[in-house]
Amino acid sequence: MKYDSKPCKLLSVRQLTGDVFDFVLEAPALAAAAQPGQFAQILVPGHTLRRPISICGIDKAAGTLRFVFQIRGQGTAELAQFQPGSTIEILAPLGNGFPIDPEKRTLLVGGGIGVPPLLGVAAQLGEKAIAVLGFRNKDAVILEEDFLAAGAKTLIATDDGSYGHHGLVTDLCQDQEFDCVMACGPAPMLKAVTALAEQRGVPCYVSLEERMACGIGACLGCAVALLNEDGAQYFGHVCKDGPVFESHRVAW
Repeated sequence: MKYDSKPCKLLSVRQLTGDVFDFVLEAPALAAAAQPGQFAQILVPGHTLRRPISICGIDKAAGTLRFVFQIRGQGTAELAQFQPGSTIEILAPLGNGFPIDPEKRTLLVGGGIGVPPLLGVAAQLGEKAIAVLGFRNKDAVILEEDFLAAGAKTLIATDDGSYGHHGLVTDLCQDQEFDCVMACGPAPMLKAVTALAEQRGVPCYVSLEERMACGIGACLGCAVALLNEDGAQYFGHVCKDGPVFESHRVAW
């Protein structure tokens, strides 16, 4: 497989919350190849390892990629300081995305910074998407208007009840009718969503988050325990084999 690292012009920067930033980059060749659920490895000058960030939006006509990321360390803190007009080198698109079926009513379940990769799915599905998004509190809510603009039925849950439903995203999922589930967020949430999908007898795909180094499967930095068709456990790479997996293949 060929991996393309390209210098991309940063077109716009928005600060969505105190520590979450929204970048749009000019990247026509990469946007043409990208699919929802894939990610990029972004080079921050002065750091050996690139920062893996999920692709939030793909505009093939405009030739742009959108990234929504949270400051989680020095590298992403420095990345957040970039201004429009800057050049950022990105390696993309990487990994396997979500298998979108436009005929299926799809439940999208996101938690925190796991919400952005699901927006690209909602953009393709429109009214076929049901987005159930969970956050710590009202101040942490991001992208609600974007999901609504995409045509998705959008429900919000917060841990403290300061906005939307007071409780877990899975509380809101119980009353929904769907043919497929796609989810990204904390592991306990993904495990609970997997159980719900199994109860309903519908396919479920989860996007896993692990620390990464190379981003192309050459190292073992993002190893994850998986199950083969016989139920035997083995280790795969989140970056190369995922980040999206069939939920029953994950050794929870």
